[in-house]
Amino acid sequence: MSNIRIGNEHLSVEVSALGAEMQSLTTRDGRDWLWNGDAAFWTGRSPILFPIVGKAPEDHVSIGGVRYPMGQHGFARRSEFALTESGSDFCRFELTASQATRSIYPFDFVLSLEHRVVGSAIAVTAEVTNRDTRPMPFGIGFHPAFLWPLPGCEGQDHTIRLDSGGSPALARLEGGLVDPQPRPSPFVDGVLALDRSRFTGDTMIFLEGAGSGLRYGAEGAQVHLTWENLPNLAFWSKQADAPFLCLEPWHGTAAAVGRGDGIEARPSTVVLGAGETGRYRFVAEVG
Repeated sequence: MSNIRIGNEHLSVEVSALGAEMQSLTTRDGRDWLWNGDAAFWTGRSPILFPIVGKAPEDHVSIGGVRYPMGQHGFARRSEFALTESGSDFCRFELTASQATRSIYPFDFVLSLEHRVVGSAIAVTAEVTNRDTRPMPFGIGFHPAFLWPLPGCEGQDHTIRLDSGGSPALARLEGGLVDPQPRPSPFVDGVLALDRSRFTGDTMIFLEGAGSGLRYGAEGAQVHLTWENLPNLAFWSKQADAPFLCLEPWHGTAAAVGRGDGIEARPSTVVLGAGETGRYRFVAEVG
């Protein structure tokens, strides 16, 4: 199906059924805030990560003693979702378990994604329902990519300011897996001065302590990102000159070095009981 467009007097947002992924985020003055998916750098824009976040050892996860193939960030981002409800300012897509998903993730689930425009913000809510008869382990995360520099801020220094004012320890990847050994925090009094050299070591990951909100940007343009039920945070940019920055709240991370491929051994894995629903949300206010 074609993309669906929602909005109000402040924002216009486009969402694709493929991955239920946001494709554009534009203010009424014509400024674009979301990365455009240029294949020269990275085709993603704002993918949903499910049922794992990050990589698995040898691209496999073990569930109940059985190994299943599982690519980086799971399969939802490349799956076709069904539009179940929409209005002028919101849309809701669902992905349900199928024969194809059960062959690599043996659970009966529903993953829904709602995009809703509220004032000058986009609120993205994911709900995961376990329709199986046994506990269901998974990871889930958001991966929105915002322009760097932000519109109208070319040549300006950009920063990330944690709402909490904290200085969480940094974790890095080793062969795509999380090295849990903490490194010194790059934040000073809650402020991270952005420099592209920070991403030569791949993703910046904060396993805990980042709080539930941040402000990204420069003088004249900012994104205020807040999140719920997502204890992990990551920042990523593709390469030194990639004109975007991903701000990623997660519940779950890549597998940890030396802890095997068991899905429940992954840091911050969620385990939903039969019939339970988990809710995860981020809100990005721009201006």
